[in-house]
Amino acid sequence: MPETIPTYEQAKTRLSPQQKVGQLFMPAIFINDSEEEIQRMEHLIHKLDIGSICFFHSRASAATNFEGKKEVIFNENSYNRLKELISRYQKAAKFPLLIAMDAEWGLAMRIENTPQYPYALTLGALRSKNELIYEVGKAIGEDFNKAGIHWNLAPVVDINNNPENPVIGYRSFGDNKEKVRSKASAFLKGMSSTGILNSLKHFPGHGDTATDSHLGLPVIQKSKESLLENELYPFKALIKEGVDSVMVGHLAIPALDAADKPATVSHNIITGLLRNELGYNGVIISDALNMHAVSKNYPEKGALEAEAFAAGMDVLCFSENPEEGIDLISKGNSIQRIEESFKRFWKLKEKAFSNDTPIINNTLESNIELNMAIAANTVTELKIDPKLISTLKSDDFLNLSVENNSENTFSKKIEDAFGQRHYTLQTHAVSQIKELLEKYERVVLALFPPLVKPKNKFGLSQKVIDLISEISVQKDLLIYLFGNPYALDVLGLHPDCSIVMVYQDFMEFQKVAFQHFSGEIDAVGKLPIKLKTIS
Repeated sequence: MPETIPTYEQAKTRLSPQQKVGQLFMPAIFINDSEEEIQRMEHLIHKLDIGSICFFHSRASAATNFEGKKEVIFNENSYNRLKELISRYQKAAKFPLLIAMDAEWGLAMRIENTPQYPYALTLGALRSKNELIYEVGKAIGEDFNKAGIHWNLAPVVDINNNPENPVIGYRSFGDNKEKVRSKASAFLKGMSSTGILNSLKHFPGHGDTATDSHLGLPVIQKSKESLLENELYPFKALIKEGVDSVMVGHLAIPALDAADKPATVSHNIITGLLRNELGYNGVIISDALNMHAVSKNYPEKGALEAEAFAAGMDVLCFSENPEEGIDLISKGNSIQRIEESFKRFWKLKEKAFSNDTPIINNTLESNIELNMAIAANTVTELKIDPKLISTLKSDDFLNLSVENNSENTFSKKIEDAFGQRHYTLQTHAVSQIKELLEKYERVVLALFPPLVKPKNKFGLSQKVIDLISEISVQKDLLIYLFGNPYALDVLGLHPDCSIVMVYQDFMEFQKVAFQHFSGEIDAVGKLPIKLKTIS
């Protein structure tokens, strides 16, 4: 990787206007791609003077697989492949590329066998302890430096105030604007301490919608005053603290643009609000331009990119038509307008390539220690019957679980420590579990939802949901939920059901959950969102 790049003053005269436009394009790169596609991209980078690239796992990953119909093929060697491709693409570029990745909870969001840190919603359950969030940002930054990545398109600062939001949810720090701001600030400071670039998203706020912008265009019917008071609050505050970039989401907000244009192509929102009213002078980057909220409305190749640029966008992320986009932007804009975006982007490059932070190899032990500390400070008692807890330790109960692909050590620890055999509730075994329930008055359910997103009721079958609801009515039920708290809204639980939120299925979180069950620790976390069915 080149260690230095020309200064802006040097680049200003060396690059032609068309080359400068090429610098503003950020195509998607797929780690597990074919050699043919890799060579095609090498050619494209060289020919078009592409300025940055963003890595995704594969063409079947969430970045392109919106309906979830393509099978994701896992590759144990993705990390090494990533580093190999970074080297190849840098060699293909005439000018050093900025390497980006969307890795909100670490490289593991895109790459197998790499460190994963808790979701933002889990971090939102910390009552204080923002220093732990700083450490998460720092650890992710150190992992990025080691991998050769400059730019993390994170954090999410959307306020998740809609329980039915299909795309933000667990990616948000919560539904309180001040807590979202303070926790995002800690994350940003931790990541910035390593020299890694950041990006606030998704401006002007993607939290209060029930539409997935990968599939359709969300429309938010709120007044400008309401947005400034709530959704825009974290953006306003963090921009004042200093951020490297702001990502604009695919949202239509009539109060901000009467033409109902998506924010991505709205001059009123990008230039009028973000640039002029909020005074943001840094890089503005689009959300992925392949997303159906916008892409399906622009059949002419390059037209979406051209309109986004005309609205005030600087960097065009996941452009599927860079050649046509570069041509339209070059022909349709003044030298001055092109120079404005080029200068902002090149200054960002200068900052990234001047990063002299020493590369630190995070150890497995340090990652475990950090996740353990977060787990111990986030486990949350939503509702709890103290009498039930004490009775469980001295009497028989059904040790039951609903599992995903993670290893369930929590239920195994209960079996070993309390002598209660572990049973798994699966769709095909509902009738057997019903027979078993006749022998017990008390049930401990370890719930590991198969999906973290709400699609298809978090992957839970209706038969399993119905039985859990039935158990909550007929038995004394204690649930430990190792996943997204919004899953509780689909279970139809009795109001008196005891619930402990654990948020993640990591081994560290399971260990802490067992410590809570056995009475070794207290639950000190706080639910960072409101649920429809749990008061």
